[in-house]
Amino acid sequence: MKKILALMGAVLLLSVSARAVEVSAPSAVLMEKETGTVLFAKNEHEKLEPASVTKIMTLLLTMEAIDGGTLRYEDTVTASPHACSMGGSQIWLKEGERLTVDEMLKAVCVVSANDCAVALAEHLAGSEEAFVERMNRRAAELGMNDTTFVNCTGLDDGADAVNHRTSAYDIALMSRQLLKYHPLIKNYTTIWMDTVRGGTFGLSNTNKLIRFYSGATGLKTGSTNAAGYCISATAERDGMELIAVILKGKTSPERFADAQTLLNYGFASYALKTVI
Repeated sequence: MKKILALMGAVLLLSVSARAVEVSAPSAVLMEKETGTVLFAKNEHEKLEPASVTKIMTLLLTMEAIDGGTLRYEDTVTASPHACSMGGSQIWLKEGERLTVDEMLKAVCVVSANDCAVALAEHLAGSEEAFVERMNRRAAELGMNDTTFVNCTGLDDGADAVNHRTSAYDIALMSRQLLKYHPLIKNYTTIWMDTVRGGTFGLSNTNKLIRFYSGATGLKTGSTNAAGYCISATAERDGMELIAVILKGKTSPERFADAQTLLNYGFASYALKTVI
């Protein structure tokens, strides 16, 4: 007699009648992490500047190296002149300064440190350019068809930055990959305040939802003049984790408000159930 295999998996159930939801941002997506189901979409494939939300891919490749055994949290990373030359958000690395991967990750996740992102990229691939090649290759593997990366930070002041583009949908894809398969990243993305350099340099999270939104788990903010205010905001309640991506918000408060609107809608309207 043939054996019957019982398949068990997670499914999304509409728990109440889904109400209409609106956000002010021109591009947005709400995705459920476990199934990858899109619960809300607005111009989700429009190719836009992602600012520092770019660093989700930098974090993904770093965590893949750690979980793959080619990198350790306690390994030390040496700051190069190129890494120290980054503008924008940073912890002002000095040339030749050495910090652990753990400290570098903390600085990238909490204060969006461009210098640490580049230092990690160079440590992993030898140069930022070689690391960006890995970023684009991984994006293609994940089906991020709207994406072209030209750097690992999202800074848009370089001559080729005009080509640095992604979409709300693609950001949700890479956010899901990071959270679903490398959940220890939340040890960093849920930090509200901490320090590096032996307690001498303070960090405060750029993602204000970590303090003020119940169940917030991350993930990454970003803003430049060209990109506006962006975020991939993640939160978990009752065993369901949601990813709300907002691109080109007009102001920082509007960005956070839009993200909360989508998360509230998702948690109010859907439930994640395991079925056999």
